[in-house]
Amino acid sequence: MVLGAIFFYLFSALVIASGVMVIGSRNPVHSVLFLILAFVNAAGLFVLLGAEFLAMILIVVYVGAVAVLFLFVVMMLDVDFVELRQGFLDYLPIGALIGIVLLAELLLVIVGWTFASDAMVTAPPPSGMTNTEALGAILYTRYVYFFQAAGMVLLVAMVGAIVLTLRHRENVKRQSIPDQVARSPATSVEVRKVESGKGI
Repeated sequence: MVLGAIFFYLFSALVIASGVMVIGSRNPVHSVLFLILAFVNAAGLFVLLGAEFLAMILIVVYVGAVAVLFLFVVMMLDVDFVELRQGFLDYLPIGALIGIVLLAELLLVIVGWTFASDAMVTAPPPSGMTNTEALGAILYTRYVYFFQAAGMVLLVAMVGAIVLTLRHRENVKRQSIPDQVARSPATSVEVRKVESGKGI
């Protein structure tokens, strides 16, 4: 029990420190690396809670795909971050106001928070069922409509992002299926008579 508490506080401290460094680093590449560190430590917290499936999903999906994709995009785009930070002081009053509101909300939650004595932090899965099976049974029975709705929202967001970023350039050659199907040997093949010892 003591060892579990030590690891809990260790992972929690590393998650908080990594989160602070994500927003505090001047280099965006370092921010993404600290974000990956925060995800790994959060996966450690999931393992301590007995949610191994969520820990693996966090590592595989977020660290292996999302965070690495962020890292590649930040490294590939030649963005002048010094130029982006020039207008920082213009938005400082609005940012400070939003920060004060969020801080007040957090303080209200902390002050009004009470721990119920009969509350169970972790509920063990039913007998004869693994953690992954219990999670799947809950998602696809009790919360199946919410699960499908979340999938539809993500699909619409993905299609919207593709539509917003799709640009049709005039000088780019594009494939035309009807023109390819309508081609005949007379329009696509040109026979030339080449004299001996000469090129085309």
